[in-house]
Order: sequence, then C-alpha cells, then structure tokens
Amino acid sequence: MAAPFVRDGLARGEPVLVATTSANLELLHEAMGAEADGVDYAESAYFGRRPPQRANAIHQYWTKHGGVVRIIAEPVWTGRSRREVEAWQRMEAGLNVVLADTDIRLICPYDIRIVAPAIVEDACRTHPELVVGAAAGPSPQFVAPTDFARAHRTVGALDVAADIFHFDGDLAAVRRYVLGRATPLLRSEDDVATFGIAVGESITYLLGHGVTRVSVWVRATAGRVVCTLHSDQPLAVQPFVGFRHGDGLWLTNQICEWLDVSADNGGCTVELAVPGQRAAEAFGV
Repeated sequence: MAAPFVRDGLARGEPVLVATTSANLELLHEAMGAEADGVDYAESAYFGRRPPQRANAIHQYWTKHGGVVRIIAEPVWTGRSRREVEAWQRMEAGLNVVLADTDIRLICPYDIRIVAPAIVEDACRTHPELVVGAAAGPSPQFVAPTDFARAHRTVGALDVAADIFHFDGDLAAVRRYVLGRATPLLRSEDDVATFGIAVGESITYLLGHGVTRVSVWVRATAGRVVCTLHSDQPLAVQPFVGFRHGDGLWLTNQICEWLDVSADNGGCTVELAVPGQRAAEAFGV
C-alpha cells in the first residue's frame, strides 16, 4: 500500500510525508530506492505527541506546501490508557471535518498484528475508505464523525471532589483558586501560569456560550494536574472544538495532555490535564 501511494504522489509532483515507526520508515526508504530522498520522513512518536498536535502538524504540512499533498500517518496505540485511545480515535474521526477544506490525501495504517481488535474495528468507523493492499473502497462501518465523537468521551465525576470552587462571575477569584491549587503541584511558575491560561480560556468558552454557574475542581491524579469545570446549565457541544486555530479552546487543546468537553441532561463538563511536577521533571515535558 505505502510504496505505490508514495510513488504515485512523487510522479504527480505532490509533496509526500510519511509518519510511522522507525522500523517502517527504514522499510519504506529501502523500498523506494532511488526515489527515497524525495520523501519527507517523521517518526510517529514525534509527529504530534498528542491528538491536537498531530492534527495541527498535518494541517501545517499542507499549509507549508499548498496544493495536493500526500501523507501516511500511523498513530502509536500500544501502552495508551483508555482515555488516550479514545482521544486519538476522536481525532481520527475529527480529521474528516477539520481537514475537509484541504487537498490532503491521507492514509492511516493499522498493523493488525499488534493493534487491539477493538481499535481496528473503530478505525473502520472513523475512516470513510479502507485500503487493503492495493484495493480501496468505502468502509461499510463508517460513522458520521460527530456521532462517533459523542459516543467516545471520557470525563471524570464530581461526586468525589473535596475542594470545589463555585464560580459566580468573579474571574479574579477563580484565577486565585486555580493558581493557589496548582502552584504546589506543578514544576515552575511558567507551568502554573500556562495552566491558569488553559483554565481561563475554558471558563471564557463556557461564559461565551451562556454558561455562568461553574464548579471548578483542581487536583493531582496519576502524575497529572487535572481541572474539571462542571455546570448544571446546558451547552451545545461542538465535538471537535479546539482542533482548528481560532476556534474556542484551541490554545487549551495545544497546552494540555487532554481536553474533554461533554454535555448531557445533567449539564456540561470541561476537563483538562497537564503533566504533574514529577513527570515534568523526569521527562522534561
């Protein structure tokens, strides 16, 4: 699948980017022979470490080159938590929406020898076409991206919270609460300030959509600092908010390890997380 797709792009004068594992990059480089140096290569682990960064990297590649570009982008699935897997799956569904006005020819490979069957099954729901060998055709399991995203969301519950701040319109007060709670949990003043910006943008997003009563909860959990914002007021949720530059929550989506926005009959919830102090010090993230 990969070599013919790449060769066809090069023959048409289209820029080609391949983002996959280092082993697969070497295999493709060898298979391309004399044409190998005409391809752009990137390891999946560094081509957008998180879903919003991956979506942004793909869009930036197209913006840089213009016209038709070809991309092979293989996500890393092994070792991820259920929340991370769902975030990557939502991104793959969202690419159908956020890249709809581009000229990107995108293939996402799945190695069914090592990827969990449930992930492969969901790939058939997030991709409108399937390529098996050299044959391409519509995916009969494809689901509308917004429907898929709404069915694949993971947010925490507020009923275990011990220290909740009830926002009543005083932005200065909620900022003091957030910074006060985050300061002992994060590595530096810059990390605290960045976390405060993400929470502030989230509150502004809710206010802009008519949500004025918000409970805010900041805590440390599983190596991360998490902030949950919950309201019993309704919110018309845009499933892929924050994936396009200029959208509400775009900066928050770029800053945070994860960002979940959901709504149901009980109101709406925004949950975001950044690496905690120990993770940041250990890995420089």
